[in-house]
Amino acid sequence: MCGIVGYVGDNKSVQVLMGGLRRLEYRGYDSAGIAVIDGEGTLNTAKRAGKLAVLAAELEAHPINNGNTGIGHTRWATHGAPNNLNAHPHLGDNGKLAVIHNGIIENFSTLKDELLAEGFSFESETDTEVAAILLGREYQRTGDLGEAFRAVVSRLDGAFTLLAVHQDQPGVVVGARRNSPLVIGLGDGENFLGSDVAAFVEYTRRAVAIGQDQIVTITPDLVTVTDFFGNPVETEEFDIAWDASASEKGGWSSFMAKEVSEQPDAVANTLRGRIAGAAVVVPELTAFGDDALRDIRRIVIVACGTASYAGQVGKYAIEKWTRIPVDVELSHEFRYRDPVLTADTLVISISQSGETMDTLMAVKYARDAGAKAISICNTQGATIPRESDAVIYTHAGPEVAVASTKAFVAQITALYLFALHLARVRGSLSEAEQAEQVVELQGIPAKIATTLLQESTVHELANWMSDTRAVLFLGRHVGFPIALEGALKLKELAYIHAEGFAAGELKHGPIALIEPGQPVFVVVPSPRGSAHLHPKVVSNIQEIRARGARIIAIAEEGDVAVLPFADTVIRIPLASPLFEPLLAVVPLQIFAMELATAKGLDVDQPRNLAKSVTVE
Repeated sequence: MCGIVGYVGDNKSVQVLMGGLRRLEYRGYDSAGIAVIDGEGTLNTAKRAGKLAVLAAELEAHPINNGNTGIGHTRWATHGAPNNLNAHPHLGDNGKLAVIHNGIIENFSTLKDELLAEGFSFESETDTEVAAILLGREYQRTGDLGEAFRAVVSRLDGAFTLLAVHQDQPGVVVGARRNSPLVIGLGDGENFLGSDVAAFVEYTRRAVAIGQDQIVTITPDLVTVTDFFGNPVETEEFDIAWDASASEKGGWSSFMAKEVSEQPDAVANTLRGRIAGAAVVVPELTAFGDDALRDIRRIVIVACGTASYAGQVGKYAIEKWTRIPVDVELSHEFRYRDPVLTADTLVISISQSGETMDTLMAVKYARDAGAKAISICNTQGATIPRESDAVIYTHAGPEVAVASTKAFVAQITALYLFALHLARVRGSLSEAEQAEQVVELQGIPAKIATTLLQESTVHELANWMSDTRAVLFLGRHVGFPIALEGALKLKELAYIHAEGFAAGELKHGPIALIEPGQPVFVVVPSPRGSAHLHPKVVSNIQEIRARGARIIAIAEEGDVAVLPFADTVIRIPLASPLFEPLLAVVPLQIFAMELATAKGLDVDQPRNLAKSVTVE
């Protein structure tokens, strides 16, 4: 969850580190800190609890000397409260060595007891300081940071990315990773490390991902990667597909507002290069192999949070177009119940960051059990794609706001592409049917752009509801996971009670929650393509309206059946039922954002949340 950045190169470490941390702040914001080896060869540190702006103010008031070597960190607290003492970096070797860490060291307590018995003392409550003192002790023995790293990481259990510098070795940053992300940035006379490419994209678009249980050493002119035993490891370079401006606000009030507006492009970019004439041809799946796709008898989608709701939407399309049964499972529950997996099972993982620890562990479990694995991911060089047999990148661009928006619609789009590619290979859709779905998909970006024009209506609604304490969301068929997503967005951003229900479940319990004035969002299916479902949902609306609920209906243009019963109608363009979720979710995203804004809350960095959950 934490954000980390390392740099060796010119005499600009402070600028590089603070710029990288600013682009990584979405990963952790309880505290921040940097360590720099200055031109005199002295290690200087600065760290402060609170958001990055607090550290920036401290550095302005009390500057530290610049240098050509440094590491920086934004923290999402796990061990110890978010205060100055627990902020990273942590020191070892009598203050000459600094360490930053993302992850959890599970055996830190045992190691700490060992160090206490040897007379070492601790200033913080963190597991990271244990690693720093261990590394300092080992450095005193070896005199080499890389060798000391190899000795220490072999003793650590859990998930970690560690970066370290030592003032006796200026011009060197050493990093190690296990079950936590780390990527290298390759520059000209300078090199970088980061928890993702946003850390250094301002300076280079050349990157190398580091694999599991590997150690990297960077100097201004050299990058060396080995395994934990010191054996050389071959690496593969890739080009970052976006530049630094993509991770800037660009005049928007928030990153979330910017990313909501980018959803037409997110869908269009995910489609690009994957439609050939009137058919879907996904190159990554072609490489996976038609025979392997034809052999699939069951599909399991694993994901967490918003990504799991994208999976639930995708389930409807995959089953309809391919006639293959699909289960959607929460990653963190999947491997603990001994699931049935066979060679003809395909596991599809969905993760914006490609580093979600629960999902990564589910993928590893599935492959160990003999199943095939395909990932849907938005981040190049991430771990989950490298652990999978194939990956469909969504190309939504960097998503900085913690609450996912454009990544969600891109994930649904990628699932639809997968379904249509698979249907073509298996022959479960005729050419005419495939062409019809392709036309629908290609029209979605423009329809999302039209839906965004409803923003002023949603803004007024959110301002009127700024003191609301609870909101309910109802949907049927593909509208049900959209109701769940609408509720999640409101919980994440506005910190109020919100729940999504399958509309058909109303009379089985949830209708007891309805009281006069209770706001209820209803995702109304099309009366054209869902003729059998539409009247049932209108009936649900009547049932809750009769009990005093205030109805906000998300309904397609021209649907007049809802008008007598809805207090507010938010219109979306005409689309066939399976494509409506890509439109219906947009006003729910905007509502959550606007309601949080009306309450004076930070929509980009909601409390207690981080963008990428890299620990279990």
